Amino acid sequence: MAWPPKSVFPGVGIGSISSTLVLPRKVSSIAIFIGGLALFLFLGSWLLISSPIGTTVQVYFLGANDIDNNNSIKTKPHEELTKIRRSELIVSPTDVKSNPGSVVNDTTLKENDTKGSNVVLSPSQLSSGASPSFLSQPPNASSKLDSAALVNDSEAKETDQSSSHSFHDNSSGIKVRVGNPTPVESFDSKSETLLPSSQLQENSSSINSGSCDLYHGRWLYDSSGPLYTNDTCPVLTQMQNCQGNGRPDKDYENWRWKPTQCDLPRFDPKKFLELMRGKTLAFIGDSVARNQMESLLCILWQVEVPKNRGNKRMQRWSFKSTSVNIVRIWSSWLVRQTSEPLDFSPAGVVKLHLDAPDDGFMDLVPGFDVVVLSSGHWFAKQSVYILNNEIVGGQLWWPDKNRPKKIDNIEAFGISVETILSALGTHPNYTGLTIVRSYSPDHYEGGAWNTGGSCTGKSSPALEGHLVENGFTNIMHEKQVMGFNKAIKKVTNHSKLKLMDITEAFSYRHDGHPGPYRNPDPNKITKRGPHGEPPPQDCLHWCMPGPVDTWNEIVFEIIRREFEDTATFPV
Repeated sequence: MAWPPKSVFPGVGIGSISSTLVLPRKVSSIAIFIGGLALFLFLGSWLLISSPIGTTVQVYFLGANDIDNNNSIKTKPHEELTKIRRSELIVSPTDVKSNPGSVVNDTTLKENDTKGSNVVLSPSQLSSGASPSFLSQPPNASSKLDSAALVNDSEAKETDQSSSHSFHDNSSGIKVRVGNPTPVESFDSKSETLLPSSQLQENSSSINSGSCDLYHGRWLYDSSGPLYTNDTCPVLTQMQNCQGNGRPDKDYENWRWKPTQCDLPRFDPKKFLELMRGKTLAFIGDSVARNQMESLLCILWQVEVPKNRGNKRMQRWSFKSTSVNIVRIWSSWLVRQTSEPLDFSPAGVVKLHLDAPDDGFMDLVPGFDVVVLSSGHWFAKQSVYILNNEIVGGQLWWPDKNRPKKIDNIEAFGISVETILSALGTHPNYTGLTIVRSYSPDHYEGGAWNTGGSCTGKSSPALEGHLVENGFTNIMHEKQVMGFNKAIKKVTNHSKLKLMDITEAFSYRHDGHPGPYRNPDPNKITKRGPHGEPPPQDCLHWCMPGPVDTWNEIVFEIIRREFEDTATFPV
């Protein structure tokens, strides 16, 4: 075959074919085509990321948290953006008013509106000034909802305070938490009510309370109400059933004690029973001890109905689920008492042997894990005081005015405190925790309990600066503390002594007594007579529910501090 070959296409040579296939169009046509394609792709991309489907695309590529900060994304480095997303939201009072649903970090808020309806104070601000600081003006029944959340050392009108100390300012429609900065509260902005306290206080019992002074603080209004009602506790003594006896006001039930430096947790009955599993708590003392014991039973009754296993010597209520026993033993003075004649004191007059404990319960003490003592008020009643089998004084009885008394009823009380605590602290078989509740203040004004004293008309805590000082209460408290301190030095066993010093705080609660509402008689006298004489009343014991429930919250906190971190009680 000759080379080059002939074309397979007749009439067409090799050179002609190549020229036709390589240059079908001009180069400019190709450039225009490519440019148009690029413009089409650009316009299509722009449409995809613009509204209304732009947000969807942004979420897909950027993440939901970055959308609101889209402008910042262009200017802030990644590290700064991460910090913004993770940091706590800090809101000023002004911001809170415009956004009630905001979470408030109250450690950063400052008081900036002395005239406005919302002032937020930190714990340090709450505790500034005179100590202790007490709430000055409580809301009354008709103006409670109109009260503003204005808090300072001389005046405060706080309403709707939950157990974790949040307040409702009705004038601005917001709630702001005042108190310990953790845990941060959650709010339901639609209903403007606190979320269930169980969600907020899961760990509240351990909030800064390990070494906190529980006995200096203020009374705060808590609209969430008491832990029980007078209708939900069948063991409530009628004398303390103020609502059942016709008392018309109820605000006295809603004040809660707030220590200055920490929170006093709301009583958790289930946790108490679990912590006390297999143990016995005994209230020993006078009728005020009974008052406190019934308060505890009323609280626990809301989760389990106990069985009455007591007898004449000792009331005992047993909770089957945890084998917890609540006991009460009557002992008017906590020291030995006899009625036989001695020296110049005849039979029938009570003789108090101030240097010997009441043997009516000392043999039972080894079976108690916690003992709460209450005494003092019976030292105002008739009795003869004996030391070393010698009459050294008497109260409302002293026949020979020429014979000098060595001690009075106040000194006798101090000696009795040292005696009973020393006996418990040296008992060879007692290893429990003894809680000495300090002298419970009464609020008879214008006279004593038997000379026309009155607490009629008291419906809210006393204002600071308006407290009626009770000299007898003060000196009795002083002698009790002295007796406690002397007994501490004598402890030789493995027991513990704790002073539950409630006297000062409860001096402000003149509203918490039954007053004239001590019985259900519909014809009872509840107002002063035509010449100003007060009606018969009780200004010593406490309404239930009422301030007395706080005593058991403090008892629970003392027990928790002592035993929560140990598997068993000390032995």
